[in-house]
Amino acid sequence: MSNSDEELRRRKYEEALEVKSLRRIISAYLNYPEAAEEDVKRYERSFRRLPVSHKAHLAHLPLKYQKLRRCISKNTFFIFEMLKAFEPPVDMSQDDETCEHLDDDDGSCGHHHDHDHHHHHHSGDRDPCACESASVSGRPNPAICGEVCSGHEEKNENCCDPESANECTTNTHNDGCDNITDVKNQELFDSNKDISSVPHESESPDRLDSMPHFHVPLVDVDKVRCVIRNIVRDWATEGQKEREQCYGPILEELKRHFPNINKESPPTCLVPGAGLGRLALEISCLGFVSQGNEFSYYMMICSSFILNQTQVIGEWTIHPWIHSNCNSLSDSDQLRPVSIPDIHPASAGITEGFSMCGGDFVEVYSDPSQVGAWDSVVTCFFLDTAHNIVEYIEIISKILKQGGVWINLGPLLYHFADVYGQDDEMSVELSLEDVKRVAINYGFELEVEKTIETTYTTNPKAMMQNHYFSAFWTMRKKSSTTSIQVSMDE
Repeated sequence: MSNSDEELRRRKYEEALEVKSLRRIISAYLNYPEAAEEDVKRYERSFRRLPVSHKAHLAHLPLKYQKLRRCISKNTFFIFEMLKAFEPPVDMSQDDETCEHLDDDDGSCGHHHDHDHHHHHHSGDRDPCACESASVSGRPNPAICGEVCSGHEEKNENCCDPESANECTTNTHNDGCDNITDVKNQELFDSNKDISSVPHESESPDRLDSMPHFHVPLVDVDKVRCVIRNIVRDWATEGQKEREQCYGPILEELKRHFPNINKESPPTCLVPGAGLGRLALEISCLGFVSQGNEFSYYMMICSSFILNQTQVIGEWTIHPWIHSNCNSLSDSDQLRPVSIPDIHPASAGITEGFSMCGGDFVEVYSDPSQVGAWDSVVTCFFLDTAHNIVEYIEIISKILKQGGVWINLGPLLYHFADVYGQDDEMSVELSLEDVKRVAINYGFELEVEKTIETTYTTNPKAMMQNHYFSAFWTMRKKSSTTSIQVSMDE
C-alpha cells in the first residue's frame, strides 16, 4: 500500500472514530430527559413501598417529584437549544459500518483515543494549531472537541475519570468522562451567521430529529449532568465565590506581571483545559490575546453556545442540583433555579484575538510552530489530567517565550491513578515537590508559591463540600537556560 493510500485510510479511520464519538456524546445529551425521568420514577417506586403510616409524614413528596419533572424540563430545554445551535465538524450521516470496516486491521472502534502521547499523528495539510477566533457576538458556532470533565468534583456524584469509560470512581475533578477522539483544527466560532430567535420551550426540536442518536450507558448521561454543574462554576452568580477562589489569584498575578499592556501589541496567554471558557474570557478582558484549549466535546458544545448564543444576562434557567437527594438542607435548596449567564460575553470587553482551540494539549502544542509563542500560560485544575505530567511541563516550557510566566493553581488528583482494566493505562503520579523539581529542571524559576483553599463545582448550599488545598505558583522561564532541551520532533 502506498503512503498516500495509507494516509487516506488513516484519515478515514480517524474521521470514523470522530463521528462515532460525536454520536455518542450527542446521544448522551439527547438521553438526558429520559434518564432523569427514570430517576424520578425510581423515587416514586420507593415512596409507594412505604407503609401508609410513614407516607403520612411525607405527603409532600409526590408534589416534589412533579416539581422535579418541571426542573428536568427546564434543563432539557437548555440542552436542546444548545444542540440545535451545534454544527458538527464532520458529516454525521456516515454509515456506521465505516468504522467497523476500518477496524478490521486496527482494532476496536471502542478505543476512541490513543493515550500514548509519544505517538501523535498530524495530517500533512492541516495545521494542528489552527484555531479560529472565538466570536462572542451572539452568533451560532460550530464548536468542537473531545471528552468532558477533568475530575475534581464532589464525592458520591457519580463521576468518572476523564477519558475513561469504565465504572465511575468518586471524587474526580469535573465529572464523568469518556474515551473520546480529540478533535483539532476545527472552526470553533462562525461569525458569518445570523442570530436565530430562541424558540418557545414547547417547540419541537426538529433539527434534533435528524441527528443520529441511540441509547447510551447512564454513565454518559452523568457527564451531561456534570456539564450542567460546571455551568454554575463558570457562568452563574452562584459560582462567583468559587471563581474568586480559583480565578481571582490567577488574574491578580497576570495583572502584576503585565501592569501596562500595550493595546497595539498585547501579550499572549494560553489556558489549557479551559473548560467552559470563563477564565480564558476573563484573561482576554485584561487585555491579553487569550486562547483557551479544551479537549472535551461535551464542554466545547456548551461553552460555544453560551459564548455565541447569549443575548442577555440571565437568558437561561437551569436546575443544576436536582440529580442528587443527598446532603440537601431542604427541597427548595435542591430544586432552586440558577440563571445563566451572569454576564453578557459579547459585552464583557474581550480583546481582539480571543479564541478557543479544540484538541489534546499535547498533540496541539507539541507542534514546532508553538515553540516560544506565548508570553504566559495559565493552568487551573489542569496539571493532574496528564498521563505524563513531565510531558505537560516540558511543553509548557517550550511554548513559553524566554522570560515568560507560568501561573498554576490546582491539586494533584491524578485522573488516571485509579483506572484499571484500560490496557494498562499510563499514569505518572508525582508529589508536589517532584513536580516543582521537574519544572526547575526545565528552566523555570519559582517566584511565588502558596496554598489556596478552593472548591470545585460545589453546591454552596450542600451539607457536604469537598475542599482542596490547592498549590498555587508563579514560575518564570529563565531568559538563558541550561535546562533539559528535547526536540519537539522527538
